[in-house]
Amino acid sequence: MWRFMLVLARVLVLPLCRLRVCGRVPESLRDGPLILAANHISPFDPVVMTAACHKVGIAPKFMATGGIFDAPVAGPAMRAAGHIRVDRNTAHVADALPAAVEALRGGAMVLVYPEGRIGLDPWMWPERGKTGVARMADLAGAPVLPVAQWNTHTVLPYATPVGIGRSLLRAMRRRPVVYVRFGDHPVDLSRVTGTPGARAMKSTRLIMAAIDETLAALRVGEMELPREVDHTRAVDNSRVRPRG
Repeated sequence: MWRFMLVLARVLVLPLCRLRVCGRVPESLRDGPLILAANHISPFDPVVMTAACHKVGIAPKFMATGGIFDAPVAGPAMRAAGHIRVDRNTAHVADALPAAVEALRGGAMVLVYPEGRIGLDPWMWPERGKTGVARMADLAGAPVLPVAQWNTHTVLPYATPVGIGRSLLRAMRRRPVVYVRFGDHPVDLSRVTGTPGARAMKSTRLIMAAIDETLAALRVGEMELPREVDHTRAVDNSRVRPRG
């Protein structure tokens, strides 16, 4: 089922954008355990990331919002493919961490969006991350590889599914270039010390900074504002991170 979904993503992406993938997961990390930590800017991100993973020959388990698992067609497919459910803003949200750690300890590769939502930074840089990724890495002893994607908001904006038909037709007419970049090396967390809580906070900052660095290579000439601004995005400055 997961192999089918990987191929299907390539087919779905083809008429909507021109996918450009750079970087690759090092051979030494391909057998897992490995955490892929990516930025999140558009509802189109999971489809693009699935297609990019197929292009570089990897098949990670995705940590995805519980709503997808409840959908009539996507839900059974996600469960059959072994992806990990995250019930955000519910009493069951904590169940996702042990499930991900168990998968990692079994040698899996897991892809997660550390922001926990589509980021709402006004400049579309990664906002402050949740500590879940750092805790997963600590508990499972898994390295974290940063991944960045850019321009997916030009295919499906933040407000999707509102106006989805118009967005898809526009994307098919323009076929914008969408980028995915795998980081050059895992985040160095070896010198992080302190209590488990302190380590999680420090590691999270390092992980988000590594995603920033990976994304910067895709945003040349767009460091302040993107060339195409998504005017449907909500305004929320509460989790904006300082960038050095």
